[in-house]
Amino acid sequence: MISLPTLAQGLQTDILGVTWALISFQIAGICGSVVFGRLGDIYGHRKIYGLGVILITAGSFLCGISQNILQMIVFRFLQGLGGAVIQSAGRALALEAVPPGSEGKAQGFMATAHHSGFFLGPPLGGLVIEMIDWRGIFFLVVPVGLAAIVLTYRRASVHFESTIPSRRQTVDYLGTFLFVLLTAILTLLLDHKAGQVLGAGNRGLLALVFAGTIWGFVAHENKIQNPMINFSLFRIRTFTLSVIGLMAMNMAHGLTGFVMPFYLQEILHISPTFMGLIFLIPSIFTITLAPVGGHITDRIGPRTPLIIGIILLMIGLGIGVFLKSGSHWIFPAVSLGITGIAGAFFNTPVQAAIISSVTKEQRGLAAGIINTIFGLGHLVGVSAGKFLLTIAFQAYSGIAEAIPTSENPLAFVFSMNIIYLASLAVCLVALSTSLMTGKVKR
Repeated sequence: MISLPTLAQGLQTDILGVTWALISFQIAGICGSVVFGRLGDIYGHRKIYGLGVILITAGSFLCGISQNILQMIVFRFLQGLGGAVIQSAGRALALEAVPPGSEGKAQGFMATAHHSGFFLGPPLGGLVIEMIDWRGIFFLVVPVGLAAIVLTYRRASVHFESTIPSRRQTVDYLGTFLFVLLTAILTLLLDHKAGQVLGAGNRGLLALVFAGTIWGFVAHENKIQNPMINFSLFRIRTFTLSVIGLMAMNMAHGLTGFVMPFYLQEILHISPTFMGLIFLIPSIFTITLAPVGGHITDRIGPRTPLIIGIILLMIGLGIGVFLKSGSHWIFPAVSLGITGIAGAFFNTPVQAAIISSVTKEQRGLAAGIINTIFGLGHLVGVSAGKFLLTIAFQAYSGIAEAIPTSENPLAFVFSMNIIYLASLAVCLVALSTSLMTGKVKR
């Protein structure tokens, strides 16, 4: 993990420039997931997965040799595309590798691998920066990527996928362009960093462009034979309910996730090192229990683990409603731990339900939608959370233009409690969709 000041100093730029490098990576991940998931359905997920490994390896190397911030922005976008491709194609390939009825197990192991990266990445990144340089973070990915390229294409002759891509399907180029534009504009509108860069006037113009683009995209997709996104998928009960539930779950995490570090460090005065250890707790539970959630899903279906997961999440968030400025650190730690367990029991079955509810020819698209929902749901939650934090802080302090700060701990904690309360309300949406989810039917 690279601190913004370190990267800014290395590229002789300011924090504003580095912010655009972060935004470009985020846009690439959200835009690319659905696009390359759909391309995998058409041309084969193995080929698309190999392309993703090449993109992320090349992007990482180019980021490592970047000489200015413009190069870093472009190459981070390339790196983000590679990550999006691997996520979408990887989920589809995981299902191809297991027999029918093991979809939950496949998604459970995918979740374990995903969160293991978050668990190992920060301490390993910090070690590399101290021993080598910030460029070493990017160069570290290159040998791993090269090994992955070799392993991927060594098995190219093996008939890994059980279905042959249909050449009768064509790429919806206009729909692809409109979707990329749509998600890029939405990301810029929701991302707080982008909002600070663009300003209120430019964001208003973007909102108008977004409205026109979404109208054009829906109109185009409804009139062509092979659309970028087949809206008929949303007629599938399990698919639609699971998508809504996953969106609500990620919004709840986004609402509360950004404020907890400030609470721990600025209000409870916990050291950054110890705070880092606390934030490892949910990852440990998710890594350990995600396969368990997948196994339960395969045995009895997604409904029960979904309900268990969302109830656990509501319990964890409920603790946050009652946190005070003088609370012991064990209470937020327990809250984070419970949300980690909740994620293991909810995310695995909901992803398995989404992918299993569609045909094999649409699994890549479904996997891409999952990744896009993770990104957009988090962005929506963070954006709404910062708005609520400001409104509640101003109401409690009685100062109309007040900015949330730890200098007024009572007002800050009160505002944080309101955010946790709002996240519980959002969880009710996920709970209702979980209760209505039955057995997966294609």
